[in-house]
Amino acid sequence: MTYIQITALVILGGFTGFAAGLLGIGGGMILVPFLTFLFSIYGFPPEVIVHIAIATSMATILFTSLSSVRAHHKRGAVRWDIVITLAPGILLGGILGGGQLFALLKTSWLSFIFAGFVGFSAYQMLLNKKPLPSRTLPGKLGMFGIGGFIGFLSSLVGAGGGFVSVPFMTWCNVAMHNAVATSAALGFPIALASAIGYIISGYGNPNLPTGSVGYIYLPALACIALASVVTAPLGAKVAHQLNVAQLKKVFACVLLCLATYMLYKGLAS
Repeated sequence: MTYIQITALVILGGFTGFAAGLLGIGGGMILVPFLTFLFSIYGFPPEVIVHIAIATSMATILFTSLSSVRAHHKRGAVRWDIVITLAPGILLGGILGGGQLFALLKTSWLSFIFAGFVGFSAYQMLLNKKPLPSRTLPGKLGMFGIGGFIGFLSSLVGAGGGFVSVPFMTWCNVAMHNAVATSAALGFPIALASAIGYIISGYGNPNLPTGSVGYIYLPALACIALASVVTAPLGAKVAHQLNVAQLKKVFACVLLCLATYMLYKGLAS
């Protein structure tokens, strides 16, 4: 890679690390559209560009989530009881979603899936509907199923699951700051399971660029991870200084912008 490419990835990593700490989305929602754009400039084969962007984005969450959750945990905001009950389903769903199905889906379909679910999550946030006071988190079986859905869907779009887990938790009357912090903690098992699937499903693909392990592009992973672990705690600090209404608006606006870009990318391909 050139110095310009490295600089661009480091800046992107710093920004997405901050967003990960601020919004609990693992940074993947921001990374995928920008990596798709950068990899297009790099001249990667069009049929695997979104696959590489998604897989590389998810792999960075292994590092970003650890840095982000450490900052949230210091403030006592992480609901570890929720993390423990969702994690088994997330691991299973992540491996399934990042496996052979991921390799079979075309670039356009991955783009549409990304845009659809991210846009829906943003819409739900902007509606700001108040959950019923009596609504609580489901039992262990229900949490396993929801965890599987979060892991499966996250692996298809390369995100840490916050676009599903944060609205779900707030819908079940979990405080917004706790939901964001807990989502950051869920990013690690999502990223781990998905990364395993991406490596297996992309193994031996002749269209992948040099420096790839499965669908994960290691040079980009290194640049982004180094920058993001520095800025993620800063985002977490800011998150605890904003009120709930502000945090929801920021979350929704970011998601809407990224959904629009990926919808355009899907239509163009």
